[in-house]
Amino acid sequence: MEKTETTEKDACAYCSGKHKNRDEKERKDLMNRLKRIEGQVRGVEGMLENNAYCTDILVQVSAITSALNSFNKVLLANHMKTCVADNIREGNDEIIDELVVTLQKLMK
Repeated sequence: MEKTETTEKDACAYCSGKHKNRDEKERKDLMNRLKRIEGQVRGVEGMLENNAYCTDILVQVSAITSALNSFNKVLLANHMKTCVADNIREGNDEIIDELVVTLQKLMK
């Protein structure tokens, strides 16, 4: 895993300042998942605009929630196999504390 620090120019208000260079397959898989989720959200927007019945919208929102959970599972597994494992091999055990905090946030 290659990490770089963020400069003020490209800083994200929601990011830790760390970066990961993903291989093309991982990046493409994650992007495809997000594009499908984006399409689902737009579909719900269209349902609202067309006055769709509440339960029909709720079912679609549930599908979006499931898709986001699936995205998180894939990303978390990749993170543990690469970032966490690499940091532990390098003797950086602080990554475990970071992982615990991340899991606590995900389980709210």
